[in-house]
Amino acid sequence: MKTYTLNVAGLTRELPLCQAGEKLDIAAFIMFSDVELTVACTEALLKKVPEFDVIVTSETKGIPIAYEAARQSGKNYFVCRKSLKLYMTDPISVNVRSITTLGMQTLYLSQEDASQIAGKKVLILDDVISTGNSLIAIEALVEKAGGIIAGKAAVLAEGKAADRDDIIFLEKLPVFPHE
Repeated sequence: MKTYTLNVAGLTRELPLCQAGEKLDIAAFIMFSDVELTVACTEALLKKVPEFDVIVTSETKGIPIAYEAARQSGKNYFVCRKSLKLYMTDPISVNVRSITTLGMQTLYLSQEDASQIAGKKVLILDDVISTGNSLIAIEALVEKAGGIIAGKAAVLAEGKAADRDDIIFLEKLPVFPHE
């Protein structure tokens, strides 16, 4: 299996290359079960972000970094869900297309969570920013909830996302086009 060597937050990991399209491979960055990586990346990222009141991420891969950022900062975090849950009353929603998920998705935020975001400075956190489509959807949900976006941050910026000046990230993650 082909891999990409990633150096981030003082750690090194071998990321497997996965086919993301007919002529494109991406390096799979998975923080689940890697506590050392999650803690180190979160600590490094929190040193770079502006002041914030709450954290928002999307389900599922952003949860480890959002939880750890909440733990380290003492601030609450909220998750934009990919499906409606029985306990969600009067949810707000937006549609999104992501590079790692086939087809269109909808992200939801419960009214209870939205009310805790309203008027607050929100730090949007994710593991990887690639096309930016998920980020746009989270921004739209935060704005619908009445939150004020303080910053948008991720551990890695993949491909062209690394050229953006509106996001904060620790390292660039290349994409791997092929014939």
